[in-house]
Amino acid sequence: MGELCRFNNIVIGMYPGDHAPPHFHVRFGEYKASFRIADGELESGSLPPKQLKLVQGWWALRQSEIEASWLLAEQKQNPGTIEPLK
Repeated sequence: MGELCRFNNIVIGMYPGDHAPPHFHVRFGEYKASFRIADGELESGSLPPKQLKLVQGWWALRQSEIEASWLLAEQKQNPGTIEPLK
């Protein structure tokens, strides 16, 4: 997984050449989840409520950057990095 961002022990990334629909992956301890880029909603997996809100807050601030990273990953290129929540 290409790491896009890391904050508060949350790791966010994408896999180059991953399947549609556009999404990103999140790891937090033993939790794993994926989120749709279009609306920031949880697609699969789970996170504790606090981390879920942090990830969705990050998505709300960075949606256009996440979409640009998806386009790169879709072409099997490095999706780059995105600024974390502060």
